[in-house]
Amino acid sequence: MTPPDTAGTEFAARVRSAARSEDAPAGSAAGRSSLGDVCAVLWPPPATVSLLRGRPTRGRERDLLVLPFARRPRLLVPSGRRASAAAVRRYGEPGSLTAWAGTRALALALAAGGARVGLGGRLRVSAGPGTGSAEPGTGTIEAYLRSVLGCEVLISTHLGAARANRKPVLQLLTPRGETAGFAKISVNPLTRDLIRAERAALDTLAGEDFRELTMPRVLHHGQWQGREVLIMNALPVWRRRKALRPGQLVAAMTELTAVGGRSRGPLTGSDYLARLRSRLEASQAGPDRAALGAALDTLAAAGAEFGFGAWHGDWTGWNMASTADGLLVWDWERFALGVPAGFDFLHYRLQSDVVRRRRPPREAAAACVRDAPGCLAPFGVPAAEAPMVAILYLAELSARYLADRQAEAGARLGQPGTWLIPTIEEAMRKL
Repeated sequence: MTPPDTAGTEFAARVRSAARSEDAPAGSAAGRSSLGDVCAVLWPPPATVSLLRGRPTRGRERDLLVLPFARRPRLLVPSGRRASAAAVRRYGEPGSLTAWAGTRALALALAAGGARVGLGGRLRVSAGPGTGSAEPGTGTIEAYLRSVLGCEVLISTHLGAARANRKPVLQLLTPRGETAGFAKISVNPLTRDLIRAERAALDTLAGEDFRELTMPRVLHHGQWQGREVLIMNALPVWRRRKALRPGQLVAAMTELTAVGGRSRGPLTGSDYLARLRSRLEASQAGPDRAALGAALDTLAAAGAEFGFGAWHGDWTGWNMASTADGLLVWDWERFALGVPAGFDFLHYRLQSDVVRRRRPPREAAAACVRDAPGCLAPFGVPAAEAPMVAILYLAELSARYLADRQAEAGARLGQPGTWLIPTIEEAMRKL
């Protein structure tokens, strides 16, 4: 067997001490994303994981490549040529031309045998006694997936930035490099609830006859090692992208808004306001919660009426793909009925401004309110009502960040008191 590098023993110790329970709060260190945490979730004892260098060996061990570097891991992929190349090529959205070119070059290198030189290092997973069991809820994640899907699958996963809702999202590959689906695994109470919510959302949406939208289908939902596991079919997100045609995004969002029926009524006494207040009250007490509660009181006292409908809840450019197969949209964990119409478009615009265009967050939030009349007109929102819809959207996002404890998890935009709540207060003074 190839001897481990000098980091191997230290890495194994980190894996042993990483979180193995959903009891830890999302904002704790145990809830933060790291290579050690992911390994502890996917391969709990008696399986062992070592960080190695060199070529793979045959036998019971399964190697995964750590890309691009062991010290800065971003992606775990199988060591086989076809599967590793497919994992890199098919994971996520292409991004910029430079990112696309880099991904393409790496996939070609892996397909040509780059895996043999140990790009960045490898993880060696050694199955202990009983870890190959096919009994639901036991063994390694590979054994569980094999038992519920009825076929052999290899796994790949992306290691992203710290967020309270961060969880392993596995790309499931056949040994030939075909994508068999995607699986989400919970790591704490928040991600458990989100996975259950996504299952319920996809069940609801499966009964709709959409013309503009395609979303995943649920293949399996169950529990493994006390964690929620949701397996969905693979949308062909790796296919060549097409520019959105004029009006396509608005048409798709409008179609979704109609799920469950549209309605109109006052904010005061609405189910939406009750749910928003409930989430806010579940968050930690402090100045941000108090300020947001006061803003909601003022909005409710104004007696304004709004149009209500369904929304995706996190519709962004990186949760969708426009292809020849139509508009593919995934990550339905935040789907909800009965929210102010237009929320999805406001979210899409704000996230695009802050993340992709790198606009200063507070400036982007102010523009969200200022430009609301023009942005929401295609959704039938009256111009006089649009700024209040935008304020409610910023309040929705603030309550989410507070309830999820995003700031404690280290999320870059997780402190609404630094950008969202000041914008809400300033906008309300102008109403």
